[in-house]
Amino acid sequence: MSSVMEKVDRLTRLAGRNRLELLLFRFSNRQIFGINVFKVREVLKCPPLRPIPHSHHHVRGVMHARGQTVTIIDLAAVLGHGRSEGSREEFVIVTEYSGHVQGYLVQQVERIVNLRWDDVKPPPVGIGNSNYLTAVTTLENQLVEILDVERVLAEIVGVRTEVSDALLDTNSSNDEIPRRVFIADDSAVARKQMVRVMEQLGVEYEVAENGKAALEMLRAYASEGPITRRFAMLLSDIEMPEMDGYTLTKTMKADPALKDLYVCLHTSLSGSFNQSMATTVGANKLVPKFDPDELAALVLSIVSPSAAAA
Repeated sequence: MSSVMEKVDRLTRLAGRNRLELLLFRFSNRQIFGINVFKVREVLKCPPLRPIPHSHHHVRGVMHARGQTVTIIDLAAVLGHGRSEGSREEFVIVTEYSGHVQGYLVQQVERIVNLRWDDVKPPPVGIGNSNYLTAVTTLENQLVEILDVERVLAEIVGVRTEVSDALLDTNSSNDEIPRRVFIADDSAVARKQMVRVMEQLGVEYEVAENGKAALEMLRAYASEGPITRRFAMLLSDIEMPEMDGYTLTKTMKADPALKDLYVCLHTSLSGSFNQSMATTVGANKLVPKFDPDELAALVLSIVSPSAAAA
């Protein structure tokens, strides 16, 4: 229990400071990859895996850990780096996010590093949409590729993006509240999911791919008039290069021109400490990814409160 609390305390101290911790790992080549420690439960030597017939071709099997059956995904195969053997010399990174627990099979686990989000950059322009990168950074003159594990999970387990008819039937307009939402998220998959919900609700939207860009755009809009007349709310991811959602929220709430805008942190991160951190930086709401009805209900409660309550 003490180790759990130490992790919670350590991660809580990162909130609003624009910092993150990355777990670094490799496959058989020299390229280093990273995943946010917020998503990591534990790292284990690969145990014997039980194959699952007719499962996704990147699923190597399941293991039992702490009374739970965990699906093991061959991350090297997903990324096109060959196929892992599933031997005792390899490692399983057990992760929890987007309401799922899964393990990723990798060859080598390096270490945990503490970084500033402003040292983390979006992927290079021109690499296409078929990659699994959400950001990159440099450590000791070597490129570190930070993976969009939300995309990996969505491709393997699927994701529902359709809003239920019952919610759509409650949708109505309120002329006093703008039907426009600002979205900030670095994951292309997450942006598509949120945009699909907005389109079904008939809600207009603006999109930024990280917190820094979102802040600059919102300040520019605020210079033209009250921000709450243009947007009903900000829907922001937490993990983003250059400026994370916690820092974006904290900065906005300290800015007289932006402080009144409703802020929802929409995140794949699990754990009660994330709710505590969202409250600490001044967010109005924290909603887990990705349930289209839950997201739609929240948006309707802001843009059409009387309809959402009906």
